[in-house]
Amino acid sequence: MPAVTADPLTLTRLPRLPEQETTWRPVTRVITAGRHLEGEGFAVRRPFPGVDLSLADPFLLLDHMGAVEYAPGEAKGTPWHPHRGFETVTYIIDGAFQHQDTTGGGGLITDGATQWMTAGSGLQHIEQPTPELVASGGMFHGVQLWVNLPRDHKWAPPRYQDIESRDVSLLSSDDGSSLVRVIAGELAGHKGPGVTYTPITYLHATVAPGAKLTLPWPREFNAMVYALSGCGAAGPGDRPVDEGQLAVFGKGDALSVTAADSQPLAAKGGWEILVLGGLPIREPVARYGPFVMNTREEIVEAFQDFQAGRMGTVPAERMPHRGSADESVEA
Repeated sequence: MPAVTADPLTLTRLPRLPEQETTWRPVTRVITAGRHLEGEGFAVRRPFPGVDLSLADPFLLLDHMGAVEYAPGEAKGTPWHPHRGFETVTYIIDGAFQHQDTTGGGGLITDGATQWMTAGSGLQHIEQPTPELVASGGMFHGVQLWVNLPRDHKWAPPRYQDIESRDVSLLSSDDGSSLVRVIAGELAGHKGPGVTYTPITYLHATVAPGAKLTLPWPREFNAMVYALSGCGAAGPGDRPVDEGQLAVFGKGDALSVTAADSQPLAAKGGWEILVLGGLPIREPVARYGPFVMNTREEIVEAFQDFQAGRMGTVPAERMPHRGSADESVEA
């Protein structure tokens, strides 16, 4: 897997948590992601929304793209489309996506890099596979996470963070067998590079076959684990979690996951998981298509602002793709 990697034995290790004194978070439910077509017709697996949003708060959506081996001409992206009221976090594990928005932000996201776009008060953007991927085909694997903004920050100016693979914090499990990448937030005092309005922690871990990974976790945060590839089990009850499934944890001070001894060929290096959680915002959510606000009136205002051209101007030289605000665009 081209995502940033390292020898866990050379990295700072997470603390060993005492088995008896630790309040381990139980798994309250396991959700199998539904399949959807997005943008110009690319497939995603989406574990949420589709369940009670309070389980995921402050997160709004998780789209798992791939892993897929594209033939020449198959790779697709999104048209130009607007956003307001939240942040999109695009993490590319394998392959490449190129991004542009109407504030001048953008660039190439590839092999372990993350593009963190704060839509805030509103902008338009486009995400497309590279010309090389379209022409020649190849492997593509990534995820996009939507992070809600609290009421006080929904009108923040748009912001763009380009997080390269070399920027993430790398840690190993307490036994040195597994690799943890901290993209945002903090884990055991180690901070990731992503700057967030909403307190969250966002990790990508490779858990060695047969190994157990234990993570201290803020009691006030919720916690979820999504399997990108491979198989394992979560929580003290060892609930099975296979590729495309999301484990939702209950309350506690720490969480545990264990990779299966035998992994499929696609996960021969270990069980690949996302671990994410955050401080719930607990505010009303009004959502329609690409806008996420607190009231229906604010959604109507967002449509009016988009139609009046107050969410930026699409560059004339990049106008082959132009979305509309009422499209069901999620990317």
